[in-house]
Amino acid sequence: MSNSAEFTSLIKKHEGILFKLSNAYADRQEERQDLYQEMVYQLWKSFDSYKGNSSWSTWMYRVALNTAIRHLKLYKRKPDKQQLLPELHRIMEEQDALMDERTQFLYAQIRKLKEVNRAIVLLYLDGKSYEEIGQITGFSPSNIGTRLNRIKAQMRANKPQH
Repeated sequence: MSNSAEFTSLIKKHEGILFKLSNAYADRQEERQDLYQEMVYQLWKSFDSYKGNSSWSTWMYRVALNTAIRHLKLYKRKPDKQQLLPELHRIMEEQDALMDERTQFLYAQIRKLKEVNRAIVLLYLDGKSYEEIGQITGFSPSNIGTRLNRIKAQMRANKPQH
């Protein structure tokens, strides 16, 4: 399998990571698409440096999360746009169409969190253990637990009453 075919296969298999980060770190659809595209580009640029010391998804989270945080800081000043592969662009549009109202509300609440807390919530929602979240973010597992409890309390306080 060629490098590009292997890369495309891995991206498609783990695209949920990129969708979650795009939705959590960008407000508008075009910005989410730009961020998704930038994450794919950075992953491709770094693909040869993946050594297998951690799982692909853990490594992908690290690269994509760093890209999302950097993008958040730089997007307004200097958008750096690369051409997105057509099949990945179509997937992003389909994903936006499928997002229901509750999911949109959840992402809106996640976007209100501090940058690092967004990452912790997304990793937690993705079923990562405190240890895995710590490997990706650089915090200790006990710190992750404390942060998650505070984040949950903050999000419950923002929950609309029906």
